Amino acid sequence: MERRGPRTVVVDGVSVGSGSRVRLRPKGRGDVLDAALDGRVAVVDRVEQDETGGIQLAVTLVDDPGRDLGEAGLPGHRFFYTPAEVEPLGDPAGTARVLVAGVGNVFLGDDGFGVEVVRRLASRPLPAGVDVVDFGIRGMDLVYALHRGYAGVIFVDAAPRGEPPGTLTVLQVDPAGSGQGVVTVETHGMDPVRVLRLAAELGEVPRRVLVLACEPANVPGGGPDEDVVAELSEPVRAALDAAVDLAAELAADLVADASSVASPPVSSVAPSLASPVASSVVSSAGAAERAGTDPELDHS
Repeated sequence: MERRGPRTVVVDGVSVGSGSRVRLRPKGRGDVLDAALDGRVAVVDRVEQDETGGIQLAVTLVDDPGRDLGEAGLPGHRFFYTPAEVEPLGDPAGTARVLVAGVGNVFLGDDGFGVEVVRRLASRPLPAGVDVVDFGIRGMDLVYALHRGYAGVIFVDAAPRGEPPGTLTVLQVDPAGSGQGVVTVETHGMDPVRVLRLAAELGEVPRRVLVLACEPANVPGGGPDEDVVAELSEPVRAALDAAVDLAAELAADLVADASSVASPPVSSVAPSLASPVASSVVSSAGAAERAGTDPELDHS
């Protein structure tokens, strides 16, 4: 593909563009890959135009575990079809997109909380526009993902905040803040807020940013003399179902809010949690209460 094409194209009377879901219907190609992809549901990543003016839709499969690799342009996870080779599934172009990003190191005990939550969440039916991705400790991949036009992002992570182990906390991050007093979440080399700050310095980032954090009971420091702990503690494991439910609810709310009110991305600003924002604390049993302002996430 030589260049980005128009933002949208009309297929069967439906405007199709980035974020639209389509069913693949390859025509006249006859190769094994097209046969395997026929009928599969995909999401349009972007509309591209070749040197002859032909329009191609770059798509990634909804059920591809490596879908984020396709959105990053890596081969084997990203496919190209003409508008005549797809069937729109009713998601018009411009449908708000929300990213649920699981972060953490599965070999550091409870630090693998975010990874396990998104693994379970990905198997649930979710509203159109919600992308669920396990980023693990791939910080730069997350930076690139934040530049893909999402209206909102939910980071799912483990973070000690002085609550009983297994407590779930929802924090609202201000991506347009001053950057002073930025909190850190770093035992696994992937600090979501620092990732967000870097992404903001490089380009546009989502306007709505939430962190769904779980109070860990056991997070090894990763030293050379420490044993690998590849399982969650009992309190954190007991909070998983509530966390998955909460992540799904938050994602649906973000999609609904962004779809009803146009929210352009934020560009070239440093995100901060220093401004007063309210957070919600949810116990592993699911009871919710209001927490104070100026929440702090600190793994140190």
